[in-house]
Amino acid sequence: MIGLIDCNNFFVSCERVFIPKIRRKPVAVLSNNDGCIVALSNEAKALGLRRGDPYFKVQHICERNDVTVFSGNHRLYGDMSSRVMAILASIVPEIEIYSIDEAFISFDGFSEDKLPDIGRDIVSRIRRSTGIPTSLGIAPTKTLAKVAARFAKKYPGYKAVCMIADDEQRRKALTLTPVGDIWGIGRRLRKKFELSGIDRAIQFADLSDTQVARLVNITGIRTWRELNGCPCIEMEDCPPAKRQICCSRSFGEMLSDFDSLRQAISLFATIASRKLREQHSAAVSVSVFLHTNAFREDLPQYCNSGHRRLSEASSDTIAITKTAVECLQSVFRKGYLYKKAGIIITEIVDENAVRRSLFTDEADRLRRQRLMSVLDSINACSISHDTVHMASYSPVDALTRSERKSRLYTTRLKDIISINCHGL
Repeated sequence: MIGLIDCNNFFVSCERVFIPKIRRKPVAVLSNNDGCIVALSNEAKALGLRRGDPYFKVQHICERNDVTVFSGNHRLYGDMSSRVMAILASIVPEIEIYSIDEAFISFDGFSEDKLPDIGRDIVSRIRRSTGIPTSLGIAPTKTLAKVAARFAKKYPGYKAVCMIADDEQRRKALTLTPVGDIWGIGRRLRKKFELSGIDRAIQFADLSDTQVARLVNITGIRTWRELNGCPCIEMEDCPPAKRQICCSRSFGEMLSDFDSLRQAISLFATIASRKLREQHSAAVSVSVFLHTNAFREDLPQYCNSGHRRLSEASSDTIAITKTAVECLQSVFRKGYLYKKAGIIITEIVDENAVRRSLFTDEADRLRRQRLMSVLDSINACSISHDTVHMASYSPVDALTRSERKSRLYTTRLKDIISINCHGL
């Protein structure tokens, strides 16, 4: 059996751990630059607020209903996620971290009739150790575990743990589940199903082999098999290496000068290079894009992208940053206010498969490789990943607007909560 542990309203729950007075009250968390709502408490959803709402359009609703609004504090959320995953890893034999607030867990070796009790113990231990409420779905396949987790979160009667153990439970769960809510079924496929009169997951699961082959591709067939209890998606010890890495950001204030954009691109190149090294990869292709604010029709508009290739595939921060800045120089134009910029790394290969150039100085390459290794080792001890960094960029917080950000309660000493004990 496979379980899916899902942290309930994760960003909101992280804020509530350290500010108890906002529990059971409406809470919203905003995206970069405080632009859109990305997370909501159940109380905020009841007011009609939705994820993706531009904050300026719903600000009056938030103020009228005393909604507590936070800027996204992703360093805090990342650290709390690590704590949840560490607890899971200490209990179960195998864990696959799917996202910042979700993980698949293997129940191999556990007695099936004891799984509900074991699941409730897991949920209880996470809540007791971190303060984060979670829901757990248990089923024979990953896709069904996702379905079960939705029921565990939605219906209090399950006490945070829902298990699909037999065919009767499977069919009942799929009958109550819209086909568009199934993991792996996107918007385009959902519309295709609607045209075929399929709106419930059970209708999709009950199709014949021939009907499924006409409707969906190989990924859809795999989902169909999973819904019928046939495991097709294996547990992964680590996520597959990315074939493309993109780092970008909308700026809190529009930028007009080259130096400010160069600092931003240098930061993005540093992040992309670190991600390459983390997955033991290298890349040869670097692209940079930038554009103005399309919503400001009163301003002149411009967008463009530049592309360069390295002499050989690399994950070296210095080499990638230099190439990215060259790309920026080729597309930057004076006289515009730029709202967003980014870097895209492509043509990614395994670091052991890199073809070395005949003109490469091997001694210099090894020195740079050791430098990157030392840099990563030092920064691994820092939640910000930039204790040691290129002098050519500004801290990420300087690029964004975060007027409502909470403190780094778990990672910065000066932000640790102080408790007044007067009168005790």
